[in-house]
Amino acid sequence: MAFSRIFRVIAIVAVLILSLSSLVGAADRDRPYIAMISKGFQHQFWQAVKLGAERAAQDFNVDITFEGPESESQVDRQIDMLQAALSRQPDAIAIAALDSRAVIPLLEQAHAAGIPVIGFDSGVDSDILVTTAATDNVAAAALAADKMAELIGYEGEVAVIVHDQTSRTGIDRRDGFVNRIREAYPNIRIVDVQYGGGDHLRSTDLAKAIIQGHPNLKGFFGANEGSAIGVINAVMELNMVGKIVVIGYDSGQLQIQAIRSGIMAGAITQNPIGIGYEAVRAAVAAIRGESLPEVIDTGFFWYDATNIDSDEIRPLLYE
Repeated sequence: MAFSRIFRVIAIVAVLILSLSSLVGAADRDRPYIAMISKGFQHQFWQAVKLGAERAAQDFNVDITFEGPESESQVDRQIDMLQAALSRQPDAIAIAALDSRAVIPLLEQAHAAGIPVIGFDSGVDSDILVTTAATDNVAAAALAADKMAELIGYEGEVAVIVHDQTSRTGIDRRDGFVNRIREAYPNIRIVDVQYGGGDHLRSTDLAKAIIQGHPNLKGFFGANEGSAIGVINAVMELNMVGKIVVIGYDSGQLQIQAIRSGIMAGAITQNPIGIGYEAVRAAVAAIRGESLPEVIDTGFFWYDATNIDSDEIRPLLYE
């Protein structure tokens, strides 16, 4: 019993020391500190977002940390990171939520503590966010649907692989594509929508199963970098290059190579560096008490073999 009481006392003291050190750290900062939590680190997209955030941190004389889980399916891991960030008492938090609802309780804690919260890439189903720096994913995916319809001759079967059905980007890209097809192209049928967690291998397996189950498939949309690469892999492994129109989202090295080689017809590129930069800029403005719009639209573009090397598109690619 004595030992257990000693251990309890040690644990309480440790918590107090951590809390005090956090308070002292917050008070002793020379510059504002912004904690940024992304969806992941495994894709080139997030490295480009990080680069933009670091540029803004330098321009606005603030300190940032940028972290994310190993996989975009690790919602619990992202929540742990958000909890740890809160314990460091940042001046602002920027988050690309993997689950637009699961993070709300922690964001409510941040709001109660007077810490402004900025969304980037993917919003949250709450009015807690001061603003969100992101692509208009519904409109971008609708453009992908228009391109798909044109390329398959406005009729036939198509399929979709999305990274998830919990983040705002996953929901909006799925709905933007699917709803546009259903509303505007009555002779095109979506035969399947699957979720690969943004993982290349899992998305490849899903895409192969869809292709094998639908021998008349004419088009395939991959709604993020990992999903698109999975579709590319499946089409190559099943010797369907040239028989299935592949459209992707994002602009990492493998997608760029697939477009140059003719495996992929084209893709939507975001402005990942701009997303990171605008998230930090918005956080600085929020710290200063400045007003911000509900959404900061960072833009999107269609690119294919005809414009991939143009002055407009080239700076947005992150190979």
